[in-house]
Amino acid sequence: MLVRLLYVSRAVEKDSPRLIESILESSRSHNMGNGITGVLCYGGGVFLQAIEGGRSAVNKLYNHIVADVRHTGVELLHYEEITERRFGGWTMGQVNLSKLNTSIVLKYSEKPEFDPYAVSGKVSLALLEELMATASIIGRA
Repeated sequence: MLVRLLYVSRAVEKDSPRLIESILESSRSHNMGNGITGVLCYGGGVFLQAIEGGRSAVNKLYNHIVADVRHTGVELLHYEEITERRFGGWTMGQVNLSKLNTSIVLKYSEKPEFDPYAVSGKVSLALLEELMATASIIGRA
């Protein structure tokens, strides 16, 4: 059974390129062999991540993320059973939240800076879908 999970967290090291690369590298190497796909958005010290895959694999990964010392303030925003993947083309795609087009952000947010803590999980997921449709997600693998 496939599921999609969406969470938000704060980086312990705000906007550290080394930290982001470390997370992306470990995600990509782990996810391929475990049937997990998704996208990681970051910016302003905040991570927004969508993860898709088998229920057991996604749940195990989420528990690992909650315990990961690189994150703090981990909050589950959305969890659902799915019939198909939306982010199947990425072992872990990436988006820099601080470089998003303001008009796209204002479509989903009260302010020009997107804050996943301040919106619903469905709103965050809608933003990710728009980013995918506008080719804003990079790192296809």
